[in-house]
Amino acid sequence: MTLPKLKYLLTRALKHAALCLMLLPRFLLAAVMLWLLDFLCIRKKVLLKMGERQDSQDDPPVCVSDSNKMFTLESLRAVWYGQKLDFLKSAHLGRTAPNTEVVLVQERRQVRILDCMKGKRPLILNFGSCS
Repeated sequence: MTLPKLKYLLTRALKHAALCLMLLPRFLLAAVMLWLLDFLCIRKKVLLKMGERQDSQDDPPVCVSDSNKMFTLESLRAVWYGQKLDFLKSAHLGRTAPNTEVVLVQERRQVRILDCMKGKRPLILNFGSCS
């Protein structure tokens, strides 16, 4: 294995490890919340309280079972993937907008999105429908 390839792989592994360490607290909090929701006594109490609040006599009785667990491997994978996507997105609240390329429809040319701003006026994007 060549030295540049080794450097690239090491850099990539370090970035991945740093990302995992940054996401771990949020992921663990979500996992604990899912685990708490699966306690039968808590679920039973919550569902029974919800059933007491319903005024309609047409609703079926509340049934609590162990077949609909929330703390599963699939749900934990979905939480991890969702938090990873949220963390890696390019636009974040309170930060500067990403300056991506857009196509001006009337002129049929590509420009950077922030090049369309005029002075201090806010930039409004209109996303039309293709269907």
